[in-house]
Parts: sequence; structure tokens; C-alpha cells
Amino acid sequence: MSDARYSLDWPTAYGAPLVIGKFKQIPADFQVIEQLPFVPSGQGEHVLLQICKQGMNTQDVARRIARCAQLSERQISYAGLKDKQAVTTQWFSVQVPIKKAADWSGLPSDNIQLLQAIRHDRKLRRGAVATNQFIITLREVTGDSAGLADRLQRIMSMGVPNYFGAQRFGRDAQNLPQAERLFANAITPPRFERGMYLSAARSWLFNQVLATRVQQTNWDQPLTGEVFWLQGTKRFFSDEQGDTNLSQRMASGDIHATGPLWGKGELLTQATVRELEMHVINNHAGFAQGLAAAGLEQDRRALRVMPLQFEHAHDPIAKTLTVRFELPAGAYATAVLREFALLGDTTAEPESE
Repeated sequence: MSDARYSLDWPTAYGAPLVIGKFKQIPADFQVIEQLPFVPSGQGEHVLLQICKQGMNTQDVARRIARCAQLSERQISYAGLKDKQAVTTQWFSVQVPIKKAADWSGLPSDNIQLLQAIRHDRKLRRGAVATNQFIITLREVTGDSAGLADRLQRIMSMGVPNYFGAQRFGRDAQNLPQAERLFANAITPPRFERGMYLSAARSWLFNQVLATRVQQTNWDQPLTGEVFWLQGTKRFFSDEQGDTNLSQRMASGDIHATGPLWGKGELLTQATVRELEMHVINNHAGFAQGLAAAGLEQDRRALRVMPLQFEHAHDPIAKTLTVRFELPAGAYATAVLREFALLGDTTAEPESE
């Protein structure tokens, strides 16, 4: 049962959804292709496996690889979690001595297709994803299809609020009250669950800051004291550096304002932005204090995400809408979908994006 304190109905940037559509009726309605930030070297003690799966979550596949390689599941690495009720292509890695020939003949099944196996000189690390490509089909679509093209054009050119998706918070947002219990020392969960609760609390604070700025219509505008993220890099910088073209650079998508990923240490923003962020954070002081006490460090996340390679195809006769786009690692496809569509009759919540 959901906790009324933790509504996940954050404000949208472009108004109410224009259409209603059924989401994830079959696995092929939600397709994800993971792109690595490097090209495998073709040599080394680690084998990278590119796998297309459906009806299985990432851990299910990792366990199957471990059995095939006669290793423990802990020795199987992957860059990111992918949804179970979908068709997803992602990478795994397993250490195999150079002189040992790996036999993957027992890996493929009705739910797993091995696309390639290639050696590399390093193991695959969590988060080692450049982008995720999405192909999403909504069915039985009804609503204002006449205004849809204009809305999608705005999304493509101006981006969307970079909310953490609802799946970050667990079923019925139950990871959030669990985080409260964790911070009150009322529970001692296993390491994996503890990490989920910490992540949920941190993501909740970020979303609350972003929601405030969306309501104030300044989520995509530079304010005094901002910390910016440079598109396509890992670089953050403040507005103290005297750049007079910040508004123009934000309008072009070159830079984005950021919000806090809470932890210990000094908040990097100043002036107007710091005041706004601290006002929101102080309303959720228990989470902020708990995250700092848990040892997490202050970090930043872009408030806006720009979908790349955005395409759409609307079939009014079949009542389907298919969208294709690419997002950087850590961004959620549902953050894009919610800006134009109300998703109904979902078979399952996405596990991760």
C-alpha cells in the first residue's frame, strides 16, 4: 500500500498529457539497447557478452552466465539494470583466463540471445553505459493527436525535466518509508537493500528540488548561484566564472542547471539557488541528515535531459504511437513519456533504465 506522504505525481513542464495509451502490453513494446562508452579491445582476460533478453531481469541473466561459466554470481559484472518485461540488449562481463576457451553454447534459450562475445582487458563496471536507445510503443492511443507533433518537437528541442523514475522508489514507493526506518536504526537490511533505500531517499530529494523549479518555470533557466553541467561530459562549473552567455548556452542545450544529490559536505550552489535548494531540503531534513550520516558525498545531477535521435510514428488507424530516442545513462524513458502521454494499464513497472 502506498504512503500518502510520498506522491510520485511531479509537475510536468509542458502541461497535461495530450494522449492516453496502454504501456508495455507485450515485451516488444519496450525495447532498450545499451551502448558502451568504449569499443571492446578484442584481447584480455575478460569476456564481454552482449545479450538480448526478455522475460528475465538482469540478475536472472547474471545467474545463468555464472552457471554456464561455473562461477559464482558475484563474479559476473554488468553495467546497468534492465527491465524484465521488455526486450533489452545489454552487456555483461566475466573473467576467463586467456588460455582458456570459453564455451557459451549452454547460454542461449527462449529468453536469451547471445549476440556477441568479445575479449577485453578490463571488467565491466557498474554505470559504464554511454547511452540507452529506446523504442517504445503505446497501444490504444486516444486524445489530442493533432497537437502531438508540436509537443514532441518541443520535447526534442528543449528537453524534459530529468526526474528519477517511479521505479527508483520501489513498488508503491515503499523504499521511502524503508529509508526512514533505516535512518531511525529500526531496520538492518542486507547491503543491496540498504543501497536501494539510500538511493531512493537521495533521488526523492533531487526530484523535490526539480519539481519546485518546474513549478516556478525556471528548471531550464539560469538562476543566480547556479552550478551547471556541460552536456556530454562529466564537468560541472559555477556561474562565478563570468560567462555572460549562460542563457543562450542553456537555450541551445549546451549546458544544464543541476540539482543536489544529497550527502555530506558543502552544498555547491550559492545565492538564489542555494536558498531554493535549502528550503526544499529542510522540509525533508530526516532524509538529508540520514544520507550525510551514511557517508554519501554531495554530488550534482542535471535538471534537464535532452532526448537524442528523437523520432515518432503515429498510426491513427491501429491506434499506436511509437517513439524512438536515446538518453544518457541514468536518465529515465518515463521522464520523456510523461510529458506527452498518460500511461495506462501497464503490465509491470520498469525495473531500471
